[in-house]
Amino acid sequence: QVQVMESGGGLVQSGGSLRLSCGASGSIWNISDMGWYRQAPGKQREFVALITSGGNTNYADFAKGRFITSRVKNMVFLQMNSLKPEDTAVYYCQSKITTRRGIDISTNDYWGQGTQVTVSS
Repeated sequence: QVQVMESGGGLVQSGGSLRLSCGASGSIWNISDMGWYRQAPGKQREFVALITSGGNTNYADFAKGRFITSRVKNMVFLQMNSLKPEDTAVYYCQSKITTRRGIDISTNDYWGQGTQVTVSS
């Protein structure tokens, strides 16, 4: 089994910073991409940032210049600076993980439960 779990959310004032962490554990053979998504109340889940196994990153336009994603082994981080009230959302970690059972190799996207980020004005 594979588990993905986020932490680090909370309440912060506008202009403040938060650092989210996410770890993947379990019967993991390989992890390729690890990413962050968010979902605000009444809105669809949207892409925030992604980092590949080689360290290449990609950001949504709203995240560029304010958010930084990094990665160490099976953990991914999202440093969020200059936070705005519109950044308020549940933030989810997504990991593309390959598992292996004998000759059966399977790659799937695994999601965490989400962590709430609330930015007050």
